[in-house]
Amino acid sequence: MEPNYVIASFVLIPFLGFLLTLLVNRTNENLISRLALLTVGLQFGTALGFLGFWIAKGMPVYNIREIALYQTAGYEFVIDFYFDAVTAVYLFAGAFVTLLITRYSRYYMHLEEGYKRFFATILFFYLGYNFTVLAGNFESLFIGWEMLGVSSFLLIGFYRERYLPVRNAVKVFSIYRIGDVGILLAMWASHHLWHENITFLKLHNYELVHEHLMGHSGVGVFIAICLLIAAAAKSAQLPFSSWLPRAMEGPTPSSAIFYGSLSVHFGVFLLLRTHPFWEQQWVARVLIGLVGLATALIAFPIARVQSTVKTQIAYASMAQIGLMFMEVAMGWDTLALVHFMGNAFLRTYQLLVSPSVVSYLIRDQFYHFEPRTHTVEDTWPKKLEYSLYILSLKEWNLDRLMNRLIFSPFKKIGHRLDFLTPRNVLFVVLPLYAVGLLALLQDGLVPPAIRPFLPVSFSFLGLVMVFKAFSERKYPELGWLLVIMNHLWIALAVSFNEQYDRTQTFLYLSGVAFAGLVGYACLRRLKRAEPLHFDLNQYYGHVYEYRGLSLLFLLACLGVMGFPITGTFIGEDLIFSHIHENQFVLAFFNALSFILGGIALIRIYSRLFLGPHVKTYHETPLRSA
Repeated sequence: MEPNYVIASFVLIPFLGFLLTLLVNRTNENLISRLALLTVGLQFGTALGFLGFWIAKGMPVYNIREIALYQTAGYEFVIDFYFDAVTAVYLFAGAFVTLLITRYSRYYMHLEEGYKRFFATILFFYLGYNFTVLAGNFESLFIGWEMLGVSSFLLIGFYRERYLPVRNAVKVFSIYRIGDVGILLAMWASHHLWHENITFLKLHNYELVHEHLMGHSGVGVFIAICLLIAAAAKSAQLPFSSWLPRAMEGPTPSSAIFYGSLSVHFGVFLLLRTHPFWEQQWVARVLIGLVGLATALIAFPIARVQSTVKTQIAYASMAQIGLMFMEVAMGWDTLALVHFMGNAFLRTYQLLVSPSVVSYLIRDQFYHFEPRTHTVEDTWPKKLEYSLYILSLKEWNLDRLMNRLIFSPFKKIGHRLDFLTPRNVLFVVLPLYAVGLLALLQDGLVPPAIRPFLPVSFSFLGLVMVFKAFSERKYPELGWLLVIMNHLWIALAVSFNEQYDRTQTFLYLSGVAFAGLVGYACLRRLKRAEPLHFDLNQYYGHVYEYRGLSLLFLLACLGVMGFPITGTFIGEDLIFSHIHENQFVLAFFNALSFILGGIALIRIYSRLFLGPHVKTYHETPLRSA
């Protein structure tokens, strides 16, 4: 058995299954479900056989350098696969749970309007899951990380004719993207710390890690904190905890596979994967442990007072993941892996049987009613007991906290930029950009004393474009063009930062240009067809009548935001490689621009194409449905 080919097949099998599912007619439920079940069944059998072979061989560590997508003299973007004990545990859990969910969903999703869409999204998620757990470097991991975010958005918003699922899908995607600022900055700082795209295999070299951190301890702490932010957002730890119960708006099988068992544990996976890097940094270990402890202490009482079974399971799982953060911080990696397996299987079971359990309890309470028994809380002072109850009932206002600390400030800044109308963008911003481009091409036009300040200034102007796009309510085309202009400003800013091959800029902007033109054409087409229902003040649900246009515009959004379907994904990493190690402000502005730009694009897509249809001749669910 050749390990290289088998490990690569763990990505290839779900990818082929996903492509084949797209070719099946959406009315052929039997073929769709059989194809999905065959894909995950083949994956589970292959994983089981390989794990037996791997254990018999003494559990060796494999690092497989698959393909270099881009190479220059001082930079390379390599797809790298890595297999160790952490990968083995996550691979087995993912294969087993996905097989169960797929089997269960064949009947649970019967006669649903989006039957094919559901199974295609599940296979796409499984592809991203395997890509993430097998990733051997940050670049490969971020490819799977992005797939998980997009598939999460699609599964939460599966009932796209309803208001709440779509709204919560956008909210969860937004928090995911905010957390991605951490992983982008960690990748940038790692480039400068190691002067290469470091592999996870090399992180296990204690002498190498210790040598680099001895002279750059501050950078090491910065990378560890960025990784903690990304992990906390992915695993719904404080202060990002509010998204997990909102994510339960999707179908029960997707809630089980995503937020009960697999996706929600990727924060723990990221910490386990990078543990050799930050284990000697006591600041990082204390922060990780405190985040886990605080989340466990807050999530446990919230779970006790929930009125719905899915949110109760969500908060219970959140508390257990907080304990896993503490276990990883204390160096108990094996215990954390065992804890992950137990929690994943338990939450999957609880979510899948939850409809039957609720039905049984509703019927049973009329025949076997028992008065409330005394609990430990009854021994506390009443004021403390009631205060804790009210706080838990309000979920400690975590949702309001996120809005007040992050999203509301961004919207307020955007509303102060209302002077960026289509006319002013055309006659003020574009000429200003042309002047900057001319100054780049003509070296003598910029005084040497001013040149060092231009990268941060231009990057800030790009961030301003994104703030306005994020809060735009009236003109969808304006929001779209502002996100594209943000990429142009970033390219200009980094071009002033240092001299490098301009073909790298063209690679970065190639995907933005192509996807931007496609997306703008889609918007113009929709505006001509629906002139009265074309703004961002509400959800219009145009996907009912424009399915093909909706899919094309979604792909355009993914292309502009740097999803790994165009060269822009590699270009973003290239751009960060040209930001110097002491330019934290420039790196932060660029990372925030990428993240907020993605949120703005998904917001445009959701408000135009998803939600209850604005036309009265379509069935419209209640707003609370």
